[in-house]
Amino acid sequence: MEAYLDNSATTRCSELVRDVVVRTMMEDYGNPSSKHRKGLDAEHYLRDARETIARTMKVNEKEIFFTSGGTESDNWALIGAAMANRRTGMHLITTAVEHAAVLMPMQYLKEQGFSVTYLPVDGRGRISLSDLEAAIREDTILVSMMYVNNEVGTVEPVEEAARLIKKKNPRTLFHVDAIQAYGKFAIYPKRAGIDMLSVSGHKIHGPKGIGFLYINEKVKIHPLILGGGQQKGMRSGTDNVPGAAGLAAAAKDAYEHLEQNVEYLKKLRGRMLDGLRALNEQLEDGQQSQGEKAGKARLKNKAEVIFINSGEDEYSAPHIVSAAFPGIRSEVLLHALEDRGICVSAGSACSSNKKLPVSTVLKELHLRPELQESTLRFSFSCLTTEEEIDYCLETLRELLPVLRRYIRR
Repeated sequence: MEAYLDNSATTRCSELVRDVVVRTMMEDYGNPSSKHRKGLDAEHYLRDARETIARTMKVNEKEIFFTSGGTESDNWALIGAAMANRRTGMHLITTAVEHAAVLMPMQYLKEQGFSVTYLPVDGRGRISLSDLEAAIREDTILVSMMYVNNEVGTVEPVEEAARLIKKKNPRTLFHVDAIQAYGKFAIYPKRAGIDMLSVSGHKIHGPKGIGFLYINEKVKIHPLILGGGQQKGMRSGTDNVPGAAGLAAAAKDAYEHLEQNVEYLKKLRGRMLDGLRALNEQLEDGQQSQGEKAGKARLKNKAEVIFINSGEDEYSAPHIVSAAFPGIRSEVLLHALEDRGICVSAGSACSSNKKLPVSTVLKELHLRPELQESTLRFSFSCLTTEEEIDYCLETLRELLPVLRRYIRR
């Protein structure tokens, strides 16, 4: 059996998306900048895609700009807005647990002379609104915050933050990285006070290499990619019609079935969490029995076999579970699961190809080093089955006692 539990890294394209992508590549393959029939047909796909996506957020279609994905959307929002508004101020705010697609542009902007405040988080990974309020200054031109943390699934207080920002400094722009949230939450940027919002297609069963940036029409922002003047000169380059059409199809499907999809994801998350807690008890009891037979003292901490990093409340995304397995390095357990046909992640997929991935997020949560180095992320989609969850839990039950025999002293 196989179990794909790495849906926060990427999702399988839906059949609906596959069909529209193939059609726009094989039949309606014109360049939308061309004036002949094929080009006009392609332009219709782009227009329809913008309208479809705009409806999911109740915004204007002219505020939707297609990009190559979440990283470009984040980079454009931060660098483009900072450079366009630098005469107003040179101060930026973000959180300490952002994705590298935000943290790296912030570092670049620091090198260009901007000052950046990084907000700390609590043990769950949420910022303090009082910290945010204290950080906003007269010269603060931009705040950037993720909606859902990609590693532990914590939901940040985005709407509360937006109200606070606009109250303290109405000129401050607010960017939200919604790459792990779009398709799982109802997001209405205008109502919430969000000026820019980043989305990636392959997180919601759309194609890779496509995303969008919502930019409120009142926002002053510079383009990053110059050339033929496509997308009103804001993002040049031949339009990715198959990507845009596929993304729109995925977005429409996600929001037409949002409520039932979210309930299903919560069910899967609950099944995984309940299974991990039960497994923790079983393994701890097994260790206790072995310890008694060996004449050893009773183990002091029953939570040390499996440590769950994610929450299970309204501040937790429905599709992510993060758990640590102390004594077993994450890459060792990841590959042991892979050998059984189970795909999971050790941290963010964008950085987990490093030999020894180091998670800034887990450090900021102040987890002990042995928990940081033994954490895995399990993430689900509406295509995940309960059988996959059960297979993963059963495999962990078999593997953990064996792998824990090799705990480093």
